[in-house]
Amino acid sequence: MPPETTRATQTAGVAYAGAAYLLWGVLPLYFLLLVPTGPWEVVAWRVLLSFAFCVLLLTVTRGWAAFGVILRQPKLLGWTALAGVLIYVNWQVFLIGTLSENVVETSLGYFINPITTVLLGVFVLKERIRRLQWAAIGIAAIAVVVIVVAYGEFPWIALSLTASFGVYGLIKKKIGPAVDAVSGLTLESFWLIPIAVVQLIVVAQTTAITMGTSGWPHALLLAFAGVATAVPLLLFAAGTRRINLTVIGMIQFITPVMQFVIGVVVLHEPMPAERWAGFVIVWIAIAVFIVDLLLAARRGRRIPRVEPA
Repeated sequence: MPPETTRATQTAGVAYAGAAYLLWGVLPLYFLLLVPTGPWEVVAWRVLLSFAFCVLLLTVTRGWAAFGVILRQPKLLGWTALAGVLIYVNWQVFLIGTLSENVVETSLGYFINPITTVLLGVFVLKERIRRLQWAAIGIAAIAVVVIVVAYGEFPWIALSLTASFGVYGLIKKKIGPAVDAVSGLTLESFWLIPIAVVQLIVVAQTTAITMGTSGWPHALLLAFAGVATAVPLLLFAAGTRRINLTVIGMIQFITPVMQFVIGVVVLHEPMPAERWAGFVIVWIAIAVFIVDLLLAARRGRRIPRVEPA
């Protein structure tokens, strides 16, 4: 591949991945526009409309043949079902955190997520990690202890988000190229349809469904939930195919930084000294993590490449 093509491919990959993380970063503001719709109703519509949007994409891109191949593999179907449950937990906790004015804590979950991914690689995939990565994990653990002890609250939103998305990423890595992005999201949404329907029934019997009751602008925004869910995931998939994980590892911090700024500057969520202390320690862990990524990338470039005969 000519250098110009490689450079263009990498530039496109950074653009796709960067766009995905930027969209994820502003999602709290979008979901806050959906008030008075509660988190349970939002997630239900998010599931149903994501499925509808993916079906449309499969039709437009003529992806039904590849989708049919996946349907004939029960093991792959099982993995997509488990991935669906995990992404449901992630979506639901994220909406509860956002709509209960805990955006800062949701950002903490995504700050810790890269370190959680490394831990899963060690204990599940039996991967070996470097000393600086162990240091970053230890510092992040100290941060969680500081937040629990000094601030007096267990960060269940942050830890639920990082655990669910970390294991979700592990499953996506496992099924790898066997399941393309659109087919995977279609199946994940499909398995969640019964849960979404039950949630809408419960909401209708308790607080009442808000779709169509708060004016057409609100209904239009709520209907956009499927697109807002699917587009960043598809951009992310396009980006990861073009750039290496070192670059992804650094770009992904765009999302928690944006969410933290939204929580503190825009929504004016409380940040007592104890919470600042916890976040500062987390940022130190992230700095160690990024330094390790950069050093590993530099060592990789020094290894001479042997061209095939």
